[in-house]
Parts: sequence; C-alpha cells; structure tokens
Amino acid sequence: MNDAYDGYGFDWSSIPGALPLLAKGLSITFEVTVTAIVVGIIWGTLLAVARLSKSKLLSTAAAGYVNLFRSVPLVMVILWFYLIVPQLLKSVFGEGIADIRLASALCAFALFEAAYYSEIIRAGIQSVSRGQASAALALGLTPGQTMRLVILPQAFRNMLPLLLTQAIILFQDTSLVYVIGLSDFFGTAYKVGDRDGRLVELLLFAGAVYFVFCFSASQIVRHLQRRFVK
Repeated sequence: MNDAYDGYGFDWSSIPGALPLLAKGLSITFEVTVTAIVVGIIWGTLLAVARLSKSKLLSTAAAGYVNLFRSVPLVMVILWFYLIVPQLLKSVFGEGIADIRLASALCAFALFEAAYYSEIIRAGIQSVSRGQASAALALGLTPGQTMRLVILPQAFRNMLPLLLTQAIILFQDTSLVYVIGLSDFFGTAYKVGDRDGRLVELLLFAGAVYFVFCFSASQIVRHLQRRFVK
C-alpha cells in the first residue's frame, strides 16, 4: 500500500489559490461552533436547573434528554436532524431557507452539545456551597433569584475552564458535518485537495490550522485553571 506514496513530491502551490474557499469553509465551522456554544450553554443551563429541580416531572424529563443525546454518536444525530429538520423548516417557512444543510447542522450541534454542557453546569451548581443559597434565602431572595444572582455566577466561574474545553472539542467535532455534504473547513480542504490532486497537502494544512486554534485555546484554558481553580 505504501508503494503509491514512494517518492511522493509535496507541492504546496495549490494552497494560496484555495485560501478564499478555505476561509469560507472556516467561517461555516466558526458559525456552527459559536451557535452550538451559545445555544448549548443557555439550553444546558435550563436542563441543569431542571435536573436539580424538586419537580419529579422536570427532573425526569431533563435526565431523559441528557441521557438520550449522551448515548448516541454525534454523527448519527447530525444525520437524524438532516432528515428531520428540512421537513420541519419547509412546513413552517416554505422554501425560504437558503441552506438546509447548515440549518440542520446548527440544530444538531446546539441540541447535542446542550446535553454535555448541562452536565458541566449541573456539576458547577453543585460545587457552590449550600450556605450561599441559605444566606440568599435568609436575605429575602426568592429561589429563582438565588439561582440567577448568587448560585449561577459562582458556578460559571468555577466551571469556565471545563466549558472552554468542551468548546475546543466541539470545534474539532464540526468536521463531522461532511456526512451531510456541508462544506466546512475540513470538508472544503478535502474537496479542494481531491480536485487538485493534492489531498495530502491540503489535509496537512487543515490539520495545522486546527492545531493552531486548538492549542491556543488550550493554553487559555490552562491559564484560567491556574487563575480560577484553587
């Protein structure tokens, strides 16, 4: 099998011309990543609060959601939403959705990541001393105000490194959108490399870009861990 690569001559000349396409693909990667982080944290926070609720119905429903998404491979979730979301969007908006693949990916990643963020946030909430809640209630705050103004700010401070670590994993996982034909950064690099006969060079370049972003983000996480985690 290695005979095909014997004497392989690297040629990086196709990369400069591909930069506009790669930049467009990278913008899609960031769009999916940022959307999934924002929606995932918001929805994950609600799920975490629901799991800690005294309501049996809310707790069970939230636990079922989290366990479902954490038990299914992400690539399968992406395919599910690609098959389901277009039909829902067309029934609501007609043919007004410009990119069904992107909309499907955004929904899949946001709802999938919410399950993981929920567990991180739940652990962060539980890490806050119960005395903080008792003191807030004694001062006349309602349970909702106590959670919003006292517990959650401290919890997010404690779990910030974990949230960023999950964001790094999410950024890497966005490459899975190739299964629905969405041209993210990795998918674009693969298509350009295959088109120009320089697949090895384009994939090595894509890997280097992923490394730069992820390594830089991991250094930020390490700094925050030293600063916030005692």
